[in-house]
Amino acid sequence: MTPESLNQPLTIFYIEKYSSAGGIAWINSIIKNGSIYLPYVREEIIQRGLPPELAYLPFIESGYLGTARSKSGATGLWQFMMNSISPFSMKVNDLIDERRDFRKSTVAALQKLTENYRTLGDWNLALAAYNAGLGAVSRAVKKTNTRDYWLLCNKKEFKQETIYYVPKFLAVSYILSRPRQFGVDYWPETVEWTTIKPGKQVSLDVIARETGIDRSLLHRLNPELLYGITPPDKNYELKIPPAHTETVAGLFEREDTVLLRYYRYQIQYGDTLSALSRHYGVSIDMIEQYNPGIARRFLKIGETVLIPAFKETAPYTSAPPAGGTNAAAQGQGSGDFKGTHLVSKGDTLWSLAIRYHVDPQVLAGENNMELNQILSIGKVLKVPIIEKESWEQ
Repeated sequence: MTPESLNQPLTIFYIEKYSSAGGIAWINSIIKNGSIYLPYVREEIIQRGLPPELAYLPFIESGYLGTARSKSGATGLWQFMMNSISPFSMKVNDLIDERRDFRKSTVAALQKLTENYRTLGDWNLALAAYNAGLGAVSRAVKKTNTRDYWLLCNKKEFKQETIYYVPKFLAVSYILSRPRQFGVDYWPETVEWTTIKPGKQVSLDVIARETGIDRSLLHRLNPELLYGITPPDKNYELKIPPAHTETVAGLFEREDTVLLRYYRYQIQYGDTLSALSRHYGVSIDMIEQYNPGIARRFLKIGETVLIPAFKETAPYTSAPPAGGTNAAAQGQGSGDFKGTHLVSKGDTLWSLAIRYHVDPQVLAGENNMELNQILSIGKVLKVPIIEKESWEQ
């Protein structure tokens, strides 16, 4: 962070806002969210010889939530879109979204940032390119024949989001580099973890129940598992606390323990795989995967169908509920501002940003407000609908 960058009006503005009482509470809440992930991110940055401040980029990307998803579909700590993952070998399917894997997404994000810097030769521009795309920033540089991020901002060569993006990052980095000065009073201890290959499909809930591992911790270590069930990939690496390695390995070797729960349903007249899919919240393809040889168009009455229990649900009876949807085809939390919040005494944009896991600037923008605007009691605000993860229920 150069003096020039810190003395820019937008950087000063965000330092002031983020260092307010509400801003510090927001920062501390993000540190708590990222307590498992921050040590790993820092270590990866050190190993690559990159600026240590890059560990703070997920503060403004995702609030350090491994399950974060924006309304545009960007997902995970580093907010990868589906169309940007192909160079990084991240898998996304019915069971797993590796954009939410803090290891794979961190490695991919640091590779992307490194490439941006190699191409542009300036960290402010490299960060801008992470937000706007390397092509967009490269075109702006070529058009103006300058690599001065601030000059490009003044010339309005970037969209507004990108103009705000770097100052927000610089402000958060400045405050977190001086935690005592600004009253940042919480830093996480390193959460130790290691990996093990199950070699079969297993449920995280079964592992937690059989081994005594904290269920919430197990899910937070493996947020890429959309239903808390490992994929049928013998090379998949499950993250677990090291103290439980032998116990978990022993569990995987046992023949007397069912490691994945199923529903068993006997086909009746009029049943379809589509209806079963909607009711149990799994895709038709997945039902077919667990029932080799089943013919979706010609189900046999009396035939028993095995359905993985991805969620607790009542037994299927006959017709699906009206307006039912296939939960397996839906996102894990859209990030859309489809909910509402009635402002009450004590509410601020900062406290609501913490409550709804959203950037306060985004919350303000969605409600046509300024970041420093005072909320009026009784005002109705647009907010994201928070969908609890399975381990929080």
